[in-house]
Amino acid sequence: MTTVTRSRILPALLGAAGALTALVVWQLAATVGPLSGAPLPSALEALGAAGRLLGTPQLWQAMADTLVMALTGLLAAAIVGVLLGIAIGSSPLAMHATRVPLEFLKPIPPIVILPVVVLVLGPTSGMGTFLVFFGSFIAIAVQSSAGVFDTDPVARATGASYGMTRAEILTRIVIPSALPYIGTALRVAAPTSLVIAVVAGLLGGGPGLGQSLLMSQISGNQPELFGYVLILGVLGLLIQGLSQWGERRLLHWHPQYRKAEHA
Repeated sequence: MTTVTRSRILPALLGAAGALTALVVWQLAATVGPLSGAPLPSALEALGAAGRLLGTPQLWQAMADTLVMALTGLLAAAIVGVLLGIAIGSSPLAMHATRVPLEFLKPIPPIVILPVVVLVLGPTSGMGTFLVFFGSFIAIAVQSSAGVFDTDPVARATGASYGMTRAEILTRIVIPSALPYIGTALRVAAPTSLVIAVVAGLLGGGPGLGQSLLMSQISGNQPELFGYVLILGVLGLLIQGLSQWGERRLLHWHPQYRKAEHA
């Protein structure tokens, strides 16, 4: 077994062992531990409920609604955020003028504007898509502008000395240099978009897994509620893994990622 293969398999095995340990601790705490008298279902009951849910068309419809909101909002945020970040990062004046407003807006959670968005758009998928967009595009814009602004000035000057136009310097030097920043922003925003889409259904009444969680909570079906939680956790892991894989594949040419692959 090569060193690269071992470095990839070992973290996966450790992660699986950690997940199994957490399930065992959960099972013991809910059956013979301090939470045995609480409404918390056991791990086996939650896993059984999750298995039953996977056989229902309602789950897959709710999952599709959630993924459509998350991916549509994330795509719109990526387009607007990257374009805005490139425009801001290309101008030192714009970079310094917008830094404070963007940093002020970045930590504001989408839940703050949820009541207004529900009032305007109603409990619809459009509402969830807008919340995902709002919760993602500012962070993407900030990271993209930082990547553009931090481009090596020597590389810019070298391109200019070879007679490259501003557009050529932007497309051939600046944007490739900023791509690791943009890739990191998208990787972080991908699982965040799923969380926001679920919150849109849970608190805003929109369609999707969030609404299913709310219905299970209202009906008092605790095993089903935690079954949805487990399914959401697995879905989040899949999205996180796909975003990391896409980042590595798209930026495999970059020295930072070539170095990581051969480490």
